[in-house]
Amino acid sequence: MSSDVRVLVADDDRDIRDLVVFKLSQAGYAVEAVSDGAAALAAIQDNPPDLAVLDVMMPGLSGIDVLRKVRQDPGTADLAVILLTAKSRDADVDAGFATGANDYVIKPFSPRELLHRVNVVLARVKA
Repeated sequence: MSSDVRVLVADDDRDIRDLVVFKLSQAGYAVEAVSDGAAALAAIQDNPPDLAVLDVMMPGLSGIDVLRKVRQDPGTADLAVILLTAKSRDADVDAGFATGANDYVIKPFSPRELLHRVNVVLARVKA
Protein backbone atom coordinates (compact mmCIF):
# COMPACT_ATOMS: atom_id res chain seq x y z
CA MET A 1 0.00 0.00 0.00
CA SER A 2 1.40 3.38 -0.87
CA SER A 3 1.63 6.29 1.52
CA ASP A 4 -0.58 8.42 -0.73
CA VAL A 5 -3.56 6.56 0.73
CA ARG A 6 -4.69 8.64 3.71
CA VAL A 7 -6.45 7.25 6.76
CA LEU A 8 -7.96 9.31 9.58
CA VAL A 9 -8.09 7.62 13.00
CA ALA A 10 -10.37 9.10 15.67
CA ASP A 11 -10.36 7.57 19.15
CA ASP A 12 -10.38 9.21 22.57
CA ASP A 13 -8.30 6.34 24.03
CA ARG A 14 -4.65 7.28 23.39
CA ASP A 15 -3.38 3.69 23.66
CA ILE A 16 -5.85 2.41 21.07
CA ARG A 17 -5.25 5.42 18.84
CA ASP A 18 -1.48 4.91 19.00
CA LEU A 19 -1.83 1.19 18.30
CA VAL A 20 -4.02 1.76 15.23
CA VAL A 21 -1.76 4.54 13.93
CA PHE A 22 1.31 2.32 14.41
CA LYS A 23 -0.24 -0.68 12.62
CA LEU A 24 -1.57 1.36 9.67
CA SER A 25 1.63 3.41 9.34
CA GLN A 26 3.67 0.19 9.38
CA ALA A 27 1.50 -1.01 6.46
CA GLY A 28 2.39 2.12 4.49
CA TYR A 29 -0.68 4.28 5.02
CA ALA A 30 -0.41 8.03 5.68
CA VAL A 31 -2.25 8.29 9.01
CA GLU A 32 -3.69 11.33 10.78
CA ALA A 33 -4.93 10.83 14.33
CA VAL A 34 -7.40 12.91 16.34
CA SER A 35 -8.87 12.41 19.80
CA ASP A 36 -12.53 13.35 19.41
CA GLY A 37 -15.46 13.52 17.02
CA ALA A 38 -15.37 17.27 16.46
CA ALA A 39 -11.71 17.10 15.40
CA ALA A 40 -12.50 14.11 13.17
CA LEU A 41 -15.33 15.95 11.43
CA ALA A 42 -13.17 19.06 10.95
CA ALA A 43 -10.32 16.98 9.49
CA ILE A 44 -12.70 15.16 7.14
CA GLN A 45 -14.29 18.40 5.96
CA ASP A 46 -10.93 20.20 5.53
CA ASN A 47 -9.17 17.46 3.59
CA PRO A 48 -11.17 14.23 3.19
CA PRO A 49 -9.04 11.10 3.73
CA ASP A 50 -9.48 7.89 1.72
CA LEU A 51 -10.85 6.17 4.82
CA ALA A 52 -11.80 7.10 8.38
CA VAL A 53 -11.63 4.77 11.39
CA LEU A 54 -14.01 6.22 13.98
CA ASP A 55 -14.47 5.21 17.60
CA VAL A 56 -18.20 5.23 18.34
CA MET A 57 -18.02 6.47 21.94
CA MET A 58 -16.11 9.77 22.01
CA PRO A 59 -16.83 12.95 23.96
CA GLY A 60 -18.89 15.55 22.13
CA LEU A 61 -19.63 14.10 18.71
CA SER A 62 -19.74 10.31 18.68
CA GLY A 63 -18.44 8.28 15.76
CA ILE A 64 -22.07 7.72 14.72
CA ASP A 65 -22.69 11.51 14.79
CA VAL A 66 -19.61 12.08 12.63
CA LEU A 67 -20.65 9.31 10.24
CA ARG A 68 -24.16 10.77 9.92
CA LYS A 69 -22.75 14.23 9.07
CA VAL A 70 -20.26 12.73 6.61
CA ARG A 71 -23.03 10.84 4.79
CA GLN A 72 -25.24 13.99 4.62
CA ASP A 73 -22.50 16.09 2.97
CA PRO A 74 -22.30 15.49 -0.80
CA GLY A 75 -18.56 16.20 -0.68
CA THR A 76 -17.87 13.35 1.76
CA ALA A 77 -20.90 11.08 1.28
CA ASP A 78 -18.79 8.37 -0.38
CA LEU A 79 -16.00 8.39 2.24
CA ALA A 80 -15.09 4.89 3.43
CA VAL A 81 -15.75 4.61 7.19
CA ILE A 82 -14.96 1.82 9.63
CA LEU A 83 -16.51 2.11 13.08
CA LEU A 84 -14.30 0.84 15.91
CA THR A 85 -16.19 0.27 19.14
CA ALA A 86 -16.76 -1.70 22.30
CA LYS A 87 -20.50 -1.65 21.54
CA SER A 88 -21.08 -5.23 20.43
CA ARG A 89 -24.84 -5.71 20.77
CA ASP A 90 -26.63 -6.62 17.54
CA ALA A 91 -28.64 -3.39 17.77
CA ASP A 92 -25.44 -1.33 17.96
CA VAL A 93 -23.91 -3.12 14.97
CA ASP A 94 -27.16 -2.71 13.01
CA ALA A 95 -27.28 1.01 13.88
CA GLY A 96 -23.69 1.45 12.69
CA PHE A 97 -24.37 -0.16 9.32
CA ALA A 98 -27.76 1.59 9.01
CA THR A 99 -26.00 4.94 9.46
CA GLY A 100 -23.69 4.08 6.59
CA ALA A 101 -20.58 2.38 7.98
CA ASN A 102 -18.59 0.32 5.48
CA ASP A 103 -17.45 -1.99 8.29
CA TYR A 104 -17.75 -2.39 12.05
CA VAL A 105 -14.90 -3.65 14.24
CA ILE A 106 -15.57 -4.58 17.86
CA LYS A 107 -13.05 -3.88 20.66
CA PRO A 108 -11.00 -5.61 21.83
CA PHE A 109 -9.73 -6.19 18.32
CA SER A 110 -6.72 -7.69 16.62
CA PRO A 111 -4.60 -4.97 14.97
CA ARG A 112 -3.92 -7.46 12.16
CA GLU A 113 -7.65 -8.00 11.61
CA LEU A 114 -8.26 -4.23 11.56
CA LEU A 115 -5.53 -3.83 8.94
CA HIS A 116 -7.14 -6.56 6.81
CA ARG A 117 -10.50 -4.83 7.07
CA VAL A 118 -8.96 -1.46 6.11
CA ASN A 119 -7.38 -3.11 3.07
CA VAL A 120 -10.66 -4.79 2.06
CA VAL A 121 -12.79 -1.66 2.47
CA LEU A 122 -10.30 0.44 0.50
CA ALA A 123 -10.12 -2.18 -2.27
CA ARG A 124 -13.93 -2.24 -2.42
CA VAL A 125 -14.35 1.55 -2.64
CA LYS A 126 -11.48 1.98 -5.12
CA ALA A 127 -12.86 -0.75 -7.44
